[in-house]
Amino acid sequence: MSDEPLLTVTGLSVSLPTGRTTSVQAVRDVNLTVRAGERVGIVGESGSGKSVSVRAIAGLLPQSPRVRVGGSIRFRDVEMVGAPSRTWDGIRSKRVGMVFQDPSSFLNPTMRVGRQVREALQRGRSDDHSWAATHRFMELAGLDGAAELARRFPFELSGGMRQRILIAIALAKAPELVIADEPTTALDATVQRRVLRSLDTSVSELQTALLLITHDLGVVAGLCDRVYVMYRGEIVEEGTTEQIFDDPRHDYTRDLLRCVRSLSDDGPELYTGTYGGGRS
Repeated sequence: MSDEPLLTVTGLSVSLPTGRTTSVQAVRDVNLTVRAGERVGIVGESGSGKSVSVRAIAGLLPQSPRVRVGGSIRFRDVEMVGAPSRTWDGIRSKRVGMVFQDPSSFLNPTMRVGRQVREALQRGRSDDHSWAATHRFMELAGLDGAAELARRFPFELSGGMRQRILIAIALAKAPELVIADEPTTALDATVQRRVLRSLDTSVSELQTALLLITHDLGVVAGLCDRVYVMYRGEIVEEGTTEQIFDDPRHDYTRDLLRCVRSLSDDGPELYTGTYGGGRS
């Protein structure tokens, strides 16, 4: 892991419209960093602002004058707040890979999944090498029999397999950072473990930084070096994973920890906790 900041977010604020003339401050004064090769988790219940924050970081909020993003988002030495579309496109196409919770919304239903992974590869490969690399990234994402699976369409795969295709697409860019936003929410517990184990293995092998967004502290316990806890649009606590688990300072963090159903020392086997506090 490098000490060099890969992503630096300072004073991030996001205001979203709620009606014709009304808006809500969804995110307030968020500060976070991700270093090269580091794994960072953002945890909080639904509505805490974590997904809005990460979509702002990835430049994926709706393009509207009423969507206001303030503060600073720097990817290495490039300031992204207020940057033109071509700058965002360049970052997302080559340097940042993204995995979201509903793969059906991000996979082309009319295109075979192998071709979708292959299109994410860096240009300049020969045809034979690009297919070999396609199969390698699919296998790295935990998909056995990649050559045969590559010929299938998304509807022919299970939800867990589609999610691992998204992981393969994200990794095929050879990104410096992978952003995973609730990547296993719609999957059952057994498939969650398999998908998260695949993500764990693949980012480790490629030495890619990871920014993981989840409602589940059990997940970040197995994957992350550091954790940010969000509540009502703000970061209420941050620290190493060990600090957050051994000595939580904020009441909300303690509530989240009480809802982690089971923990072990087996890394990716941790993924069984669910937050259900639902504060109002």
